[in-house]
Amino acid sequence: MSPKALDYESLNENVKKVQYAVRGELYLRASELQKEGKKDLHTREEIGRGHECGGLYYLDELVLRVGAVSEDFVLRWHHRFGHPPASILRHFIIFTNVGNPHALGQKPLTFPRQVIALCQAPFLLDDPNVGLVFPADAIARAKHYLSLTTGGLGAYSDSRGLPGVRKEVADFIERRDGYPSDPELIYLTDGASKGVMQILNTIIRDERDGILVPIPQYPLYSAAITLYGGSFIPYYLEETANWGLDVNNLRDAVRQANFKGITVRAMVIINPGNPTGQCLSEANLKEIVHFCCQENLVLLADEVYQQNIYQDERRFISARKVLLDMGPPVSKELQLVSFHTVSKGYWGECGQRGGYFEMTNIPSKTVDEIYKVASISLSTNVSGQIFIGLMVNPLKPGDISYLKFVRESKGILESLRRRARMMTDGFNSCRNVVCNFTEGAMYSFPQLRLPPRAIEAARAAGKHPDVFYCLKLLEATGISTVPGSGFGQKEGVFHLRTTILPAEEDMPVIMASFKKFNDEFMEQYEDHRGYSRM
Repeated sequence: MSPKALDYESLNENVKKVQYAVRGELYLRASELQKEGKKDLHTREEIGRGHECGGLYYLDELVLRVGAVSEDFVLRWHHRFGHPPASILRHFIIFTNVGNPHALGQKPLTFPRQVIALCQAPFLLDDPNVGLVFPADAIARAKHYLSLTTGGLGAYSDSRGLPGVRKEVADFIERRDGYPSDPELIYLTDGASKGVMQILNTIIRDERDGILVPIPQYPLYSAAITLYGGSFIPYYLEETANWGLDVNNLRDAVRQANFKGITVRAMVIINPGNPTGQCLSEANLKEIVHFCCQENLVLLADEVYQQNIYQDERRFISARKVLLDMGPPVSKELQLVSFHTVSKGYWGECGQRGGYFEMTNIPSKTVDEIYKVASISLSTNVSGQIFIGLMVNPLKPGDISYLKFVRESKGILESLRRRARMMTDGFNSCRNVVCNFTEGAMYSFPQLRLPPRAIEAARAAGKHPDVFYCLKLLEATGISTVPGSGFGQKEGVFHLRTTILPAEEDMPVIMASFKKFNDEFMEQYEDHRGYSRM
């Protein structure tokens, strides 16, 4: 009998080729370990004597879940049982593989959630006591957003997004860049990823169309390019220059692609970088704009981490501002699409799926085609659209909830800055590990200088060396990371990516656990024959 349409052997080959390391082998193994931990439950009394229970420990009245291990807990454990919890993290799975702030304990901002709560349950606005529970500015903002819809959050919006919210996005962009923005060229999407995929699908015609993507990269790009049948064209960032971009690498990448019969049609930048954490300088952005103009490329600017900046020397500057500052003819010629989201920054609202893209110098007929394809899905989720509106049109001084909002958002960013430093310093204290400082975004990307015997052991196990290392790390500590090979790296050089998102008070324990594992791993495989290195 011939295969059925959804039998594996008859599937679309592009679907089978797609790889997405962030939810790949390490994540699946971590999920298995988490499930295994839940199979053997103990009684409360047994846990009180210091036994593990399904990923939980009980100590007095303190129950700790994944990623909630504090120094105070470790000290109290030592005092009660006479020994430190050397193996404690093994009984927790700490998912640092994806930038998912709320899953690692970040609290949602109060004001946006109040507004969304009222929009989701508008009958509360008719309650005479609503003002006793919700502040007046949240009530007013909820009424504002509900007035923009045709039937509340349960009704489809325009396929491009609510016009009123798109106007708020345009106003935000104008304030940020100093140039007017057209709401008709702004589309609201279910997170930035959906926008990226929609634009790549519009650009890629067949396997002879190439997209320039930075290496290391966020694997959304390699996965989507593969899915749509295009050609992935890597350009390498320079780790020794703090992951800087050398335009000569871009030219080499285009030449090599052309030699293979591939037409490069677009270039991706991720600023601040994921997984590398660097912020592109204005000079670098100007070089990129000139290069794209010379090569007739669309510039795709992934700017979802623009609020996540952890140093004062190099602030975020948008590709759009650099382009328009350069003036004609460049500012009128380069085609640019920019992406942003509520999933990152100090919002961290990943599950709300709110994002947008803005088009610059895109012909009207092309915009019409993009609108047509967006219409197939009818509407993006409306609550995510309202989150975008709240992000780009924040509270102002004098608003009732302003001081609390500033206190919450500033507290998150200041803590992330401290965690970025703690993680960088922690990695650099480890044997055979070097790590550039995380200037922005949410990740550290340390290089692992693996001994030859470790590389040989990995190959004998049928694993890429950094996958081998990360699996050993997971089994020993419960820390779930992503191997650098999932993001791309130079031949013979190995990394891992971890978020900087675990709670600040837990970071010393996590980094101590990492250091203990790493230094023992390096000692086990040490043979003084040299190391992998950049």
